[in-house]
Amino acid sequence: MHIILGIGNPGKKYDGTRHNIGFIAMDYMESKYGIKINKIKHKALIGEGNIAGEKVLLVKPQTYVNLSGESLREICAYYKVPTEDVIVIHDDVSLDCGRLRIRKKGSDGGHNGLKSIIYQLKSDSFTRIKIGVGAPPEEYDMADWVLGHFSKDEVSHLSKLVDCVVEEIVPEILKNGADSAMNQYNGKAF
Repeated sequence: MHIILGIGNPGKKYDGTRHNIGFIAMDYMESKYGIKINKIKHKALIGEGNIAGEKVLLVKPQTYVNLSGESLREICAYYKVPTEDVIVIHDDVSLDCGRLRIRKKGSDGGHNGLKSIIYQLKSDSFTRIKIGVGAPPEEYDMADWVLGHFSKDEVSHLSKLVDCVVEEIVPEILKNGADSAMNQYNGKAF
């Protein structure tokens, strides 16, 4: 089994914000693969199903971004899933909007959700799909930026990128591993 977790904040007021790009991807995955993410368990909404012939658990933590690791730690322990079989989808301000980067391990890069996950799992060996949301203009506070909504131009770039993540990248990682996906998609613009 693989765990696919989208980082985001619960609640209507956060729908469509930069920090919720992980939840946006999970919602599309739910629709695309018919996996209902509606069970409340381990401080998260979860759904079980299959993607690319692999059993998956789709996860939307309900702990808010900064505590995402609490939920994931409980889920990994309960389902006995090693960190290497975890895929985390999240926003990244160091990447321009419409860009992505896949990594098999690494630091939190200043992202509090990843910081929580690394701390709670006591490992940085999980696959990340980083979706670029762009850096804030100088006059913006970082928190205001990531909790802000996308512009119409950004939405068009991100729509194509999220389609690719859900329809191509996640299945590629599940079938052939993160290295294969990294070779095909890192550096690609949408």
